[in-house]
Amino acid sequence: MMQVITWSLRLVIFFLFAGFAAMNSENIVVHYYEDCFVEIPLSVALLAFFALGVFLTIFTSLRCLVGKK
Repeated sequence: MMQVITWSLRLVIFFLFAGFAAMNSENIVVHYYEDCFVEIPLSVALLAFFALGVFLTIFTSLRCLVGKK
């Protein structure tokens, strides 16, 4: 029964995020050098920065854990 509740909650969260991404599908311009830029959808930019934050958190946590051993 707990698995059904967990999967239901995951589906609700997924559809909320999918709806947010669909409503915010406008392109944004990311300038990363003086003359270089790229146009990407807002949802892709949010996903990329979220993934970067997760990666950096895991990377710094692993460094701390390895140092304790």
